Amino acid sequence: MADRLLTASAANGTVSLVAGITTDLVSETQIRHHLAPTASAAVGRLITGTALLGASLKGREKLTLQIAGDGPLQQLAADAHLEPNGAVGARAYTRNPHIDIPLNARGKFDVSAAVGTGQLQVTKSYEVGQPYQGIVPLETGEIGDDIASYLLNSQQVPSVVALGVLANPGGIVAAGGIIAQLLPGADETTIAALEANAAAMLSVTTQIAEGATCEDLLVAITGTLGLHIFRDFEVAFKCRCTREKVESALLGLGRDELVKIATEQPQTEATCEFCKHTYVLSADEVGELVARFD
Repeated sequence: MADRLLTASAANGTVSLVAGITTDLVSETQIRHHLAPTASAAVGRLITGTALLGASLKGREKLTLQIAGDGPLQQLAADAHLEPNGAVGARAYTRNPHIDIPLNARGKFDVSAAVGTGQLQVTKSYEVGQPYQGIVPLETGEIGDDIASYLLNSQQVPSVVALGVLANPGGIVAAGGIIAQLLPGADETTIAALEANAAAMLSVTTQIAEGATCEDLLVAITGTLGLHIFRDFEVAFKCRCTREKVESALLGLGRDELVKIATEQPQTEATCEFCKHTYVLSADEVGELVARFD
């Protein structure tokens, strides 16, 4: 089943929803970074949540979620953008991809222990104007709870966030998520129904592994609240790194440092932390960068 996102509303427009299947997206991320099981679950949840929020982007806007915790994963980051064809592109990494710890008491990946305590930073960049940035303390380290905390405390939008990654020794079996946001006008009946549906439904990954579509996920969370589907997005791993950006970063080191690099190193390598692609510049090519200062 191809990865996709679906946006919708329910309860006469008082609930905004997005559901996604991100199995291939998480699998490619796991393969690119050689993620251990616990790291796969954490990074997979973060890139899934970022992709779901990315369905609301417009034009050349970009959304970045960064987690800094005192657990062994230390730092995780994911970002999302819109591709020219309207698809959502996303990418992610963690500073320590080989972290794997025992399952928790419920037999699930112990993402909370791997992340620890710390903060979630959300940055939204616009085509024009200064980026918006919101920072909240980590609620539980489970990532879905932390995104819900951000939406409530920084956006004043009460939300239900369900994210999941199911893996086995062969790789990623299923991944996906749902975000349901309560908008002005949502009454107590709607809130109670949404909370009851969220508590009663099977986990997102169980549903996906059993063949559920994005529509099925939305029906599971909304029940009889009256679902209205809006847009369908493709979603895939896409990195925005380029050789030009690498050259720009090297130019930022200054002329003297570039002269030193060109003199002492036969070649210079720079690896993108998101996609792991390595760019190689010869000493002569670094020398050409030096010439731009003349």
